[in-house]
Amino acid sequence: MVKISVRETQLFIRNLTLRVPFRYGITTMTRVPHLVVRARVELDGRMRQGFAADNLPPKWFTKNPDSEFRDELADMLEVTQSAAALARDLPPAATIFSWWRQVSQAQQAWASARGFPPLLSGFGVSLIERAVIDAFCRATGQTFAHAARTNDFGVHLNEIHPELGSLTPSDLLPAQAARSIIVRHTVGLADALGPGDEAEGTDDGLPQTLEEFIRDQGLTHFKIKLGGDVEQDRARLRQISEVIERHSPSCAFTLDGNENFRAVEPFRALWEGLWTDPLVAPFLGGLIFVEQPFHRDVALSAETTADLLAWPGRPPMIIDESDASTDSLRLALAGGYAGTSHKNCKGVFKGLANACLIEHRRRSNHGQALHISAEDLTNLGPIALTQDLAVVATLGIRHAERNGHHYFAGLSQFPDSIQRETLRRHGDLFARYSGGYPVVRILGGTVDVGSVVDAPFGAGFEPDMAEFTPVEDWKFESL
Repeated sequence: MVKISVRETQLFIRNLTLRVPFRYGITTMTRVPHLVVRARVELDGRMRQGFAADNLPPKWFTKNPDSEFRDELADMLEVTQSAAALARDLPPAATIFSWWRQVSQAQQAWASARGFPPLLSGFGVSLIERAVIDAFCRATGQTFAHAARTNDFGVHLNEIHPELGSLTPSDLLPAQAARSIIVRHTVGLADALGPGDEAEGTDDGLPQTLEEFIRDQGLTHFKIKLGGDVEQDRARLRQISEVIERHSPSCAFTLDGNENFRAVEPFRALWEGLWTDPLVAPFLGGLIFVEQPFHRDVALSAETTADLLAWPGRPPMIIDESDASTDSLRLALAGGYAGTSHKNCKGVFKGLANACLIEHRRRSNHGQALHISAEDLTNLGPIALTQDLAVVATLGIRHAERNGHHYFAGLSQFPDSIQRETLRRHGDLFARYSGGYPVVRILGGTVDVGSVVDAPFGAGFEPDMAEFTPVEDWKFESL
């Protein structure tokens, strides 16, 4: 076992503008800061850098309609800075897993005293966690998939899910990481569907409409956002189903409820109302699951779960925003849900343990239809996207929501050095667009992730931070 210490952390920001607005839930995103964490980690006396990154989106970690984006960003930065400080203050740990447990517990105590919700405080931990995993894999010369299967991370699954007992990740993970992943294309609430719907002023030549994306990329899987109004959702699904079935008749899809409901009955009314529409009902046969229809404040409450269990014809539902703690999945499965999502922003080791619990329950219940899905947080390369795909491939998740690549003009807003290295190291996942910048390469509805799986932890190079703004110099007004 190595001795692991975090010696230094630095945070950097680069402002990004979306090529088309992304409307989800109660907000529409047009500009967003992209946060990069660089950590210097000591492993048995040797220093190594590790990186992590994510966009800082409005209205996801708290979903408070009354909060200002400025204040939400301040909170996201504060929880990340807190996790970084706690990580630096810890004594050396024998394994990355034990280090992560200590940071998580310290952050939970800090966040509780400050009034930060678990999903938000855990985001800060996840960024430091990812940077340390990256440094560990680079220092030890192994991939994330290899370290997960050999358990060089030192994961004790039963510390997260006691029923897993003495089982190890290798007992429950696939023998090999996937080399390609099906893209589940997001259809936002304001996304253009066909000719004439295009956003004004967007003439970069990349696909804009759902029809163009399907035609150009051979898409077969989709994630469709719901607004929560029966008539509006029914009309929108009619339009979407017409486009998809015309170009991708054997499609599969998920519906994202975006926490629109505070009780089961209104969602049940919407669901049953959709089935009464002769144009929508056949399309619903391709449903994989519904994601987080209920607001996080009530999704795991006794009343909600009792009503779910009393609804025999309910569609398969998973939690997403409600997956804020290590026991959330167990509570959800007991309450009538069919699984949860994995996002690196909710924690890598937590997601790994959740995938193992889902697989254990499937085996114990003879193939019960349970889901560990892969959902997006507008992930962009070269760090956030590749690290996320490395975990998805290791966990054996066949299809993953991807949206960062199409709401942004590829990596056009990143420094030239990062664009060049991304194309050089990840020529299977990215292609050079005619505008000169890298875009995600999607062929036949899939992305190749071989270079991602073979890298230490997703990214095949260490990005130069010279053209990023240190967080202490960044101002909200710069957006």
